[in-house]
Amino acid sequence: MHGRFEIETRGPGLTEFTREVAGWVAGQAPDEALLTLFVRHTSCSLLIQENADPEVQADLAAFFHRLVPPSDDPSMDYLTHTYEGPDDMPGHIKSALLPTTLQIPVIDGRMMLGTWQGIYLFEHRTRPHRREVVGLLR
Repeated sequence: MHGRFEIETRGPGLTEFTREVAGWVAGQAPDEALLTLFVRHTSCSLLIQENADPEVQADLAAFFHRLVPPSDDPSMDYLTHTYEGPDDMPGHIKSALLPTTLQIPVIDGRMMLGTWQGIYLFEHRTRPHRREVVGLLR
């Protein structure tokens, strides 16, 4: 079984979509399955991360911005792919460093996420985007 999730981002940072996936899994999943999620874009990523304290998401976004700043930062002057804006190539680099696919076990029709774990799309571009994630249950 497969499904699609559209995630509206507000620009850079993490957008949680655990509830949407959990609702779909509850209506589709056999007792035991493996859920695979795949994002269909090259400048964002997927993460399983803490969903209790929003400071975690803010700190992660700040860390990756510091690790891979925009291409107009002097430290990034070696980049040649710059014509799509100063956030584009850094977005590709971040998505090469972070996962674009997640796998989550499903038991008794529920994802086996930990107590404080949530599923996030990590947007690496500076403006809002509509991103598509494909889910597959096997």
